[in-house]
Amino acid sequence: MAVFGRLLTAMVTPFDREGKVNLEQAQKLASFLVENGSDGIVVAGTTGESPTLSFEEKVDLFKAVVEAVGGKAAVIAGTGSNATEASIKLTKAAEKVGVDGVMLVAPYYNKPSQKGLVEHFQAIARATSLPVMIYNIPGRTGVNILPKTMAKIAELENVVAVKEAAGNIDQATELIKILPERVKVFSGDDSLTLPILAVGGYGVVSVASHLVGLKIKEMIDQFLLGNVAVAARIHQELYPLIKVLFITTNPVPVKTALNLMGHKVGGFRLPLVEMNEEEKEELVRELKNFNLL
Repeated sequence: MAVFGRLLTAMVTPFDREGKVNLEQAQKLASFLVENGSDGIVVAGTTGESPTLSFEEKVDLFKAVVEAVGGKAAVIAGTGSNATEASIKLTKAAEKVGVDGVMLVAPYYNKPSQKGLVEHFQAIARATSLPVMIYNIPGRTGVNILPKTMAKIAELENVVAVKEAAGNIDQATELIKILPERVKVFSGDDSLTLPILAVGGYGVVSVASHLVGLKIKEMIDQFLLGNVAVAARIHQELYPLIKVLFITTNPVPVKTALNLMGHKVGGFRLPLVEMNEEEKEELVRELKNFNLL
């Protein structure tokens, strides 16, 4: 089963002036990300505003990104939702399009029990031959996938990765300890990439890599070479930029930054709205500090 590389970017979804998905721009952005350190692209995840994308829009995006970077980088389709049947349908459509794997977020809003989580994920994973990444983000879903639950889900051979965004190093440590060797744990928080690598994690599903992919790649490489002090220095250097990218709801800051840098990724779909002036000033300041503007 494939592992997707260590630096994955959770790609924003570009919209045109009418608010329609801009597939051409999505292809350009995917190519840019791969040229700038990304080993793989996660399409239509949280950062891609998945809650406001239709089934058809998601499939078109998967197709477009596979066309642009398929073979050069892993393309991972965000096919999880809070309805198991709908997730299975989208996963099958993504497999047909030729993606390299799928990412399944914990069901949000309906707050299933741990047993419900196991059955949900196993039903989707059984419906596909693709490698599966499970995505735990309790801050957005209202439910935490516990390490023991994750181990149960990972009994299925095609479950190969976990994106862990509970923000809890103890939980990440326990997860890494109890999961089989073949299941790789990725940080779901840019600011915890290095700490999670330090406790045995594998990589990151990053937002900041839209802007500083090569720097993040360098930090991971230096850590793997045993140059921990160098990796820590890069982490410290990146920290202010990472913080400002989460000053308001993701993906608002990163999309704003990309637009300022000349990538025409467009606006947001409601209920997401522009940053306020104060937040924007802070973002611009950090982008200038990093010579990105």
